[in-house]
Amino acid sequence: MTMTLKVYEVDRQGLTRVLRPEVEVVPVETVDETSAFPDCECSQCVRPPK
Repeated sequence: MTMTLKVYEVDRQGLTRVLRPEVEVVPVETVDETSAFPDCECSQCVRPPK
């Protein structure tokens, strides 16, 4: 199964600019855990230890 991907940005005035044209991509079967973002460490997300 393929899906279509198009990357664009919208500025504050609502104008749209295409960064990458539309292409077909094939989703990966499994996700590599090492490429995941680390947990947030901001003061709202991190609770002090009890």
